[in-house]
Amino acid sequence: MGQIAVPCMLIRGGTSKGAYFLRDDLPADAAARDAFLLAVMGSPDKRQVDGLGGAHPLTSKVAIVSRSSEPGCDIDFLFAQVGIEMAKVDTTPNCGNILAGIGPFALARGLIKASGARTTIRVRTINTGTIADLTLDTPDGEASAEGNARIDGVPGTSAPIDIGFLDAEGSVCGALLPTGNVVDVIEGVPCTLIDNGMPVIVMRAADVGRSGYEPREELDKDTELKARIERIRLAAGPLMNLGDVAKKVVPKIALVAPPQAGGSICTRSFIPHECHASIGVFAAVTVATAAALPDSPAASVVVMPEGRERSLSVEHPTGEFTVTLTVGGTAERPVIERAGLLRTARILMEGRAFVPASVMAAPAGSARHAAE
Repeated sequence: MGQIAVPCMLIRGGTSKGAYFLRDDLPADAAARDAFLLAVMGSPDKRQVDGLGGAHPLTSKVAIVSRSSEPGCDIDFLFAQVGIEMAKVDTTPNCGNILAGIGPFALARGLIKASGARTTIRVRTINTGTIADLTLDTPDGEASAEGNARIDGVPGTSAPIDIGFLDAEGSVCGALLPTGNVVDVIEGVPCTLIDNGMPVIVMRAADVGRSGYEPREELDKDTELKARIERIRLAAGPLMNLGDVAKKVVPKIALVAPPQAGGSICTRSFIPHECHASIGVFAAVTVATAAALPDSPAASVVVMPEGRERSLSVEHPTGEFTVTLTVGGTAERPVIERAGLLRTARILMEGRAFVPASVMAAPAGSARHAAE
């Protein structure tokens, strides 16, 4: 048997990189689709040498895109985190970095037309139902890759993509605070279990015996710390309405500390078993939200701006990530009305991705079993 070719783009979205496909170009059956994605990315294999994956969680991602069936939305986006050494495709979480590449992809594929020098595209993330407005430069009818916007974790500068989240609160767990508490004590550690676009367990680094300023490489080798926070994560899963999370990529872990480089709060994020080189988009939004909640572990270390419109610089191992919050309610009971941020994206390659025809010929049931 030969190979099957499917149109594909490789796009850097934020600090991640992924393969972008039109939904209609992929198998409609979820099991067959997942088997295809595993083959495309070269999983399971720690090097992903036989596929497009980059042998790291940040570069083993997929976007599945279509025109939206939701009134008022332009584009539907299904995110898939493809396992590297495990034959697993996880469509549970969001990914705000890969979301940033949806605008350039949708314009290039003709799913939407530019509306002038700046175009706003309303995108629904199918995974969670989250809706976001992406505003990007389109001076020539297509997404610009040239500009002065800079984000830490990406070399050089590019055109800005402004992302405003309209309803990220509780998108995965069903509530901003799934336990109803600002603080839950798990394994003796005060934690905020929170979801403002990404389920995250936020705890002070000092409460697990760390400064929160350690280099990423040091934390990745800290087996005692990783075992401890994994025990906390497994205990938190059911409390966050996520069930058994042993084989899931959510919830993430965020260790927080007072800012060190002039920002608002310092973070070390685990995704969940590796320390992130920076911090994920939704994780940054969620940590910033936790910091706005009185008496939370994050609130005890943050330098919080005043006012209704707040800009928080979330420090991470390779720089900072600025999150904007619109805060209503009262000082005692704040309400996060809107969260936004700046990303960039660039189309890297357009072509066809090849997979062996035998992958598509496998029975759907066996493909599903492999994907799980």
